[in-house]
Amino acid sequence: MWYVAAVTDEPPQIPDRAVVLGAGIMGRGIAQVLATSDIPVTLIDPDPDARARATGHIRAALDRRVGRNDLTPEARDAAFARISALPAITDAPAVPLLIEAITESLQAKRDALAAAATHLGRGAILATNTSSISVTAIAAAVPHPARVIGMHFFNPVPAMALVEVVRGHHTDDATIDTVAATARHLGKVPVTVNDTPGFAANRLLMPLLNEAMYALMEGVASRDDIDLVMRLGMGHPMGPLALADTIGLDVCLAVMEVLHRDLGDDKYRPCPLLRRLVAAGRLGRKTGGGFHAYPSAAP
Repeated sequence: MWYVAAVTDEPPQIPDRAVVLGAGIMGRGIAQVLATSDIPVTLIDPDPDARARATGHIRAALDRRVGRNDLTPEARDAAFARISALPAITDAPAVPLLIEAITESLQAKRDALAAAATHLGRGAILATNTSSISVTAIAAAVPHPARVIGMHFFNPVPAMALVEVVRGHHTDDATIDTVAATARHLGKVPVTVNDTPGFAANRLLMPLLNEAMYALMEGVASRDDIDLVMRLGMGHPMGPLALADTIGLDVCLAVMEVLHRDLGDDKYRPCPLLRRLVAAGRLGRKTGGGFHAYPSAAP
């Protein structure tokens, strides 16, 4: 039996607690904005080093905000106290909202949300931060799929205003309304999109980045000049190759593979240079180098 939320005229309730699955760049950023928006959050990751890195990064980010006078020391300490980190979803308390931010793999996300559904029960909203995978396909493994939804944040999460709220085939209006209201509570701007390959943002962005990679590979212009053309000629705040490095080249490749496979058009074929860099472990800022070098990049 599918879960159907009750219809009500009352405004959606902002979740009073949340769980974030995955302590990588996106997971720790989501946890940070939840905590600074007065929502206690439990960060789940089986890797103790990942948990330690995540809490260290969050603390450093909050310290920088204090240094810029964006946050008082008291508000920093209160926000940090709202964050806990645990190894497994079964260790977490029951919460009304879970946001999954693990690897971009359909099976991994299905398994994670199915386990979360069992632990958290029927009433919890299960949101995925996937940047390209079908929310409907993820929800297929989850009981009561009306509460499964895409909540696609952008990197760096604390700075980027947009959240794509992705409606899967079964997602009900109450879930949409609650997630959109939560995004606004976090200081974000929610945009509701349908469950199509790449959604709206990556359907538009990733082919641009991919074409910039082809231009570099084919010798149209140098790496720096390609980025400069888009910055000065098109008014982009960051060049496409630098932006790909910021997103993560592995993420870019995963999205392009989804677009190519699911839309069936060779215009979405991932650039061979992108594949080569990912195979070489050059994933962008997070590994210290991709198209550009980042010698001071943190792990």
